[in-house]
Amino acid sequence: MSATAGPSGRPGDGRTGQVIVASTRAAAGVYTDRTGPVIDAWLRERGWLVLDRAVVADGESVGDALAAAIEAGLDLVITTGGTGVSPTDQTPEQTLPLLDRQLPGIMEELRRRGTAATPLAVLSRGYAGIARGRTVVINLPGSTGGVRDGLAVLAELLDHLIDQVRGVDHAGTPAAADHQAAPAKASSSKAPSPKAVARNGTPPKDPRHGH
Repeated sequence: MSATAGPSGRPGDGRTGQVIVASTRAAAGVYTDRTGPVIDAWLRERGWLVLDRAVVADGESVGDALAAAIEAGLDLVITTGGTGVSPTDQTPEQTLPLLDRQLPGIMEELRRRGTAATPLAVLSRGYAGIARGRTVVINLPGSTGGVRDGLAVLAELLDHLIDQVRGVDHAGTPAAADHQAAPAKASSSKAPSPKAVARNGTPPKDPRHGH
């Protein structure tokens, strides 16, 4: 698989992604894929290294393409299409078994925004989650409007999400560093002031700490 990067890529970042189009008609060449190029361009504008788009038939071919992208260790895979309720819409069923952890809030927000344009947005059954502890997988609808709403959601959180999956905190350093023990403070041998001891011999409660 070949890949191309956008002009705004951050040096050394190396984030890799791929778009999988689930459409039997597009895979057969009888329908023009309108959403895949939009997602490709969106990722490249943000500096992602984007692998060649995979256009596959609905059903097991989607699962095979997803499994290959996850096996390759990509940071992100976005599917488009196959999230509805027609008999051939099988993208969610092909996605869910591959996820270790789900991110339901992403899809809830996508559906919420979609209902502003059409009540049919609630019929989208897509998933978002993490596979093998590394690859973020997002199911977007096959409509241009659904993809537009999905990218708007991702624009607000994708960088942070990828950093978190990589174990990087807000400052750009490994999050594990936050858990390192702080140096112990030297204990003071100074005796407490007599005023700090109550009449019963126990220190009074500090009102700032509550109960």
